[in-house]
Amino acid sequence: MCLAIPMKLTEVRDDGTGIADIDGAKSEVNLTLLDKPEKGNYVIIHAGFAIEILDEKEANERIKLFEELGQLNQAGH
Repeated sequence: MCLAIPMKLTEVRDDGTGIADIDGAKSEVNLTLLDKPEKGNYVIIHAGFAIEILDEKEANERIKLFEELGQLNQAGH
């Protein structure tokens, strides 16, 4: 199973890459699939590629779902 994780862009480079962050975990990501990514955008990351730009509200809703899934997993469900 593959997960597409919402992360916030903290750096956008001229070479089509950048740095994305979620809760202090930073990843280098490929931004070439996006149209005009900007620092501060929330993006969906899959296999090292940013594949979609989200608005902040949608990103926070998705992050909350991942947190809830993690809590269920810890509870043994």
